[in-house]
Amino acid sequence: RKMVCEWGMSDAMGPLTFGKKEEQIFLGREIAQHQDYSEDTALKIDQEVKRFVTDNYQRAHRLLSESKETLIKIADALLAREVLDAEQVKRLAAGLPLDEPQSVAARVIAAEEDELRPRTKERTPIVPALNKPLPQE
Repeated sequence: RKMVCEWGMSDAMGPLTFGKKEEQIFLGREIAQHQDYSEDTALKIDQEVKRFVTDNYQRAHRLLSESKETLIKIADALLAREVLDAEQVKRLAAGLPLDEPQSVAARVIAAEEDELRPRTKERTPIVPALNKPLPQE
């Protein structure tokens, strides 16, 4: 309804705003909406809202039906692993197999090895600290 009445996103109704809202702050922030359009316009708004909902429901249903096989693969992988990262979801969506899940011990060892790897040389800051003098060139 906001897409049609407030944001003007309907081709049939055009880029117009329908209905004026008033907030009564001192009465518990009740929002009242005034109908400043005819019953015919109200009917057109309702038809347009119904069209938006129906069209997008059909679109969502079609997309899910077309992707059903991929969605089932993702669901099966989630049941087996409980967690998938973005790369794993992309691999499944592309029809590629997932690598075997690492055991907890293997993940801990990999994390420790990563921590022990030498880091790159620390960079000198571009802006010196406030309590240190500027280096002389």
